[in-house]
Amino acid sequence: MRSGIHPVSRPVVFRDRAADTAFLTTSTAHSARTIEWADGNTYPLIDVEISSASHPFYTGNTRVVDTAGRVERFERRYGRTS
Repeated sequence: MRSGIHPVSRPVVFRDRAADTAFLTTSTAHSARTIEWADGNTYPLIDVEISSASHPFYTGNTRVVDTAGRVERFERRYGRTS
């Protein structure tokens, strides 16, 4: 690999705002905000809206979508075709 062209990877804390959890991992992302972690060190903090802690696929929580109501509304609006 050529030197000087790759971003520097360092420890970063990602905080999931929906689930109120935080993950310490390595990343090349930059942030001006910092947080003190449980080990006493200060790391850059990046807030995310969704992660594996809050995403329905990973948590097993599913949302019920009213597809029957949507179909009936469509049929009423545009009529049923045979």
